[in-house]
Amino acid sequence: MQNDIISDAISKIKNAEKAGKNRVIIKPISNLLLKILDLLKEKGYVGSYEIHQDSKGNFIVLNLIHSINDISTIKPRFPVKVDDYEKFEKRYLPAKDFGIIIVSTDKGLMTHIDAKAKKLGGKLIAYCY
Repeated sequence: MQNDIISDAISKIKNAEKAGKNRVIIKPISNLLLKILDLLKEKGYVGSYEIHQDSKGNFIVLNLIHSINDISTIKPRFPVKVDDYEKFEKRYLPAKDFGIIIVSTDKGLMTHIDAKAKKLGGKLIAYCY
């Protein structure tokens, strides 16, 4: 049984990326997962994706472009204030200005860079570089 849709999907992406696959099938899906994929696509970490439906429900076929070195969810989902982003950047990213931390704010899902620029806090969801 799957407990966390986001963690399962990110694990599938990471494993497929390391195995050199060009596509990965992700199921089940959620609205939060779609927003995360849109953000990763916008930042150039993954390619396009298509939503398909079969008798067991919806699934995503995601095209990989092999630009992910590491991707993982952040557990627990730490609440973070504007002043605390630096601490989490040092913990999860290998270097300054290299990679993104995905943050859920009250203005929607965005990267830590955008959240700092807009002076928004939120909860940490995942990181990618």
